Amino acid sequence: MANVTVIGSQWGDEGKGKIVDWLASRADAVVRFQGGHNAGHTLVVGEQVYKLSLLPSGIVTGTLSIIGNGVVLDPWALRDEITKLRGQGVAINPENFAIADNCALILPFHRDLDGLRETAAGAGKIGTTGRGIGPAYEDKVGRRAIRVCDLAHLDKLDPQIDRLTAHHDALRAGFGEPPIDRDRLKADLAEIADYVLEYAQPVWKRLKKVRKAGARILFEGAQGVLLDVDHGTYPFVTSSNTVSGTAASGSGLGPSAVGFVLGIAKAYTTRVGSGPFPTELEDAIGQQLGERGHEFGTVTGRKRRCGWFDAVLVRQSCAVSGVTGIALTKLDVLDGFDTIRICTGYRLRGKILDYFPSHSADQAEVEPIYEEMDGWHESTAGARSYADLPAQAIKYIQRVQELIETPIALVSTSPEREDTILIRDPFSD
Repeated sequence: MANVTVIGSQWGDEGKGKIVDWLASRADAVVRFQGGHNAGHTLVVGEQVYKLSLLPSGIVTGTLSIIGNGVVLDPWALRDEITKLRGQGVAINPENFAIADNCALILPFHRDLDGLRETAAGAGKIGTTGRGIGPAYEDKVGRRAIRVCDLAHLDKLDPQIDRLTAHHDALRAGFGEPPIDRDRLKADLAEIADYVLEYAQPVWKRLKKVRKAGARILFEGAQGVLLDVDHGTYPFVTSSNTVSGTAASGSGLGPSAVGFVLGIAKAYTTRVGSGPFPTELEDAIGQQLGERGHEFGTVTGRKRRCGWFDAVLVRQSCAVSGVTGIALTKLDVLDGFDTIRICTGYRLRGKILDYFPSHSADQAEVEPIYEEMDGWHESTAGARSYADLPAQAIKYIQRVQELIETPIALVSTSPEREDTILIRDPFSD
């Protein structure tokens, strides 16, 4: 049986939580391989609603859940989330949960710096969640991060803190902030160390054992390809690589482990925060999409910008991330529209483009070229087979598949786990 890697094919918020939860019930291990605790997933299991920011979605079903080395970890956010989930009856222990001991930590001064920069940026705001994720990744690549394994050697941390303060104290001074309080930092780390270390281990080794036993591994991506630091709408992106290839480096398993790449895409498009959005609808239709789709961020509560499906962007995401099949979500949100539009290309200063350009000025200037289709007035909510769908909804799905040049593997018609039309099973070779 194949492993499966799940990634977002738009700007995140595509409904990955429901799909990952559905797949996790059939997986033997679920691995988060990048991002931080801004990656909100909402899971609906029966009457229970779980809101996750950091923990892999498999945790609610008791599946072995692993935070890989590609993630930046806020240890205090981890403790709060575990406490909350335990309050909902979820069992979390070293048997079903592990953290890579080489994860870089998000520390209090990272959150400070994130907020200070965004406040000072004015019109240049990136639209971060202010949780310190970007600055933590900067310290990681700058070779000054404090990692999970360092929590077991706090008495040897001074040289690393020297490197951190040499960098951060100068930045803080520029914002009129005092230097990092070294003693407070050490005390904070000492207070949280044992809690995190209970789950810390070389997870590559555990995953190697799981894989050798023939188990099915589900790699859970955060955000979406359009927020990838290389392939996304730079600089309005996240600070990690969100493409499927990161599952290999962010987990400690090689590229051959990635398996079936399932890209998640909404039947329309949304985006949170700043940055280009060619098909954005700032009218009654955009408002309607947002209200029907309950488009508010799981983590931040921020209202999402809404627009028509952009086939150019999703086709590009599928290409750069090697997507094997697409899970099309929230089809029911399009119920009742007389006409539905799909973006099939762009105009840029008199030229027709079949891709999204790299420069932010070009990205802001492209005009979408639309194809119109008749909508449908029957309900698709809760459909579990093609036979349950209106003919026009099937035509829409087929047209999307043609335009993105990638097969649609499944269609989601509500937040409920079972309301899914399975066309191709990602776990089958």
